[in-house]
Amino acid sequence: MEIVQASGEMISVSEALITAIMGYALVFFGMILLILVIVIVNKIIRVREANKAETKDTAPAESKPVAPIPAPGSAGKVKLNNVSERDAAMIMAITANKLGKPLNELRFISIKESDQPEKED
Repeated sequence: MEIVQASGEMISVSEALITAIMGYALVFFGMILLILVIVIVNKIIRVREANKAETKDTAPAESKPVAPIPAPGSAGKVKLNNVSERDAAMIMAITANKLGKPLNELRFISIKESDQPEKED
């Protein structure tokens, strides 16, 4: 029994079987090499990341960020009476701007909505 190759040659079944096995072996060998390359690159990357993490941990204490300390003059909570937090924040910012002082130097105890209409200047 013979098989016709793409080139038009006649080859025996045993030759076709050997050719097929060699082709499969070559493909699997290539896949194994690709897996090995991926594993090696993965290990290299992990080692580099571990080295970076060690250098960050061993950095001097001066370079580590310090927890923020409250600014002098900031104090307590503000009692809001029928005023949203957004509106209260705007009122505090406007008041600080009009007084020309930083917001942390002002202390707001409570903010409530006025029943009186605004006066126009």
